[in-house]
Amino acid sequence: MLNNYADGADQFMQIEIRGAEKLSFRERQVVTLKEMGYSNEKIAKQLKLSASTVATLFNRARTKGYDVVIVIPGQALGLFGVGDDEEDGD
Repeated sequence: MLNNYADGADQFMQIEIRGAEKLSFRERQVVTLKEMGYSNEKIAKQLKLSASTVATLFNRARTKGYDVVIVIPGQALGLFGVGDDEEDGD
């Protein structure tokens, strides 16, 4: 599971890749960064790979199958204000 700041909020979002055990280490790196919204070029620069290698790794990972689950706490989305009672019963 990967934790990342959610748009400057002090709460964390969590990214879980289900089926990651099917993927190679490099495929997991690429999938994580792609699912976080990074471009092939940015990932290539970060991992010191070519953009076409990043695309190949991502496509190979997709054929192996995986699911991404993103959990963002309600506070980070502004769904509850400070002092709101989450269990009103309404």
